Amino acid sequence: MGKKSVMELEHVTKDYGNGKGVFDLSVTVERGEAFGYLGPNGAGKTTTIRQLMGFIRPEKGNCRIMGMDCFKQAQEIQKKTGYLAGELAFPEDMTGLEFLKFMAELKGMKDQRKMRDLMERFELNPQGKMKKMSKGMKQKVGIVNAFMHEPEVVILDEPTSGLDPLMQNVFVELILEEKKKGTTILMSSHIFEEVEKTCDRTAIIRSGRIVAVEDMKFLAGKRKKIYRVTLENQEAVKKLLTEPEIHIWKHSGSKEEIFSNQAELTVSGDLPGILKKFADYGVQDLEVRTQSLEELFLQYYETGVRGK
Repeated sequence: MGKKSVMELEHVTKDYGNGKGVFDLSVTVERGEAFGYLGPNGAGKTTTIRQLMGFIRPEKGNCRIMGMDCFKQAQEIQKKTGYLAGELAFPEDMTGLEFLKFMAELKGMKDQRKMRDLMERFELNPQGKMKKMSKGMKQKVGIVNAFMHEPEVVILDEPTSGLDPLMQNVFVELILEEKKKGTTILMSSHIFEEVEKTCDRTAIIRSGRIVAVEDMKFLAGKRKKIYRVTLENQEAVKKLLTEPEIHIWKHSGSKEEIFSNQAELTVSGDLPGILKKFADYGVQDLEVRTQSLEELFLQYYETGVRGK
């Protein structure tokens, strides 16, 4: 294990049959890093996290946190780790405050200032019974519980599920603050924007296998410009697509066949030359946008590039 590595998965496999599970996962998370774990629902994110937390044992391979075996030394790891489950299950007869105080006692917290600060930041009113709380309110309780004991490592499974956009922003601010303090964070998500705002690197998981581990800055640099053009008619669009540097953009819902006078395109070549080309075809309207991270990842899911 490297000097700065805090989490390490080595060839981890848990096979549930019928292609379900995770297969030969190898990834390392460094100290003080926010590491994204991206993939659609059912890709294997929660299975990975449950192994890191020591709830299930890998059939093959090893996972370690802070040099400790995740299954054999689960109790020791859990004392130093903040955890937010993807499926929250709380004691329904407790109020939010009773639950958080109970957890603070279990964690041996003498100082509850961080807990109260987090409740204030997330506008959490913890007085009501858990069974009557909304999904968003329960999520806030889960986030406070994960961070309130100042853990060295935090593992979050779909952390902003159920939060409104304002609270999602508060969450992003919290992650950035924790990173500055040197907290190591693993965050699974299918929301690309929150990973883009918070994570240094991300693993992309598809059908239980890691297809790439990428630096977020590198990924941002790979994003293409998408041109949405409106021409006079369908024939003009088809003709434009015969130009060698013009390509239809497949990830926007556009089909290979053109049924209207509009199309989303990617282009190779210099911008002045491209704009002149559009003008030659009598462009009536032109919009430019940057390919979303979601569209970029679709390429990874389709091609399964660079297994790692």
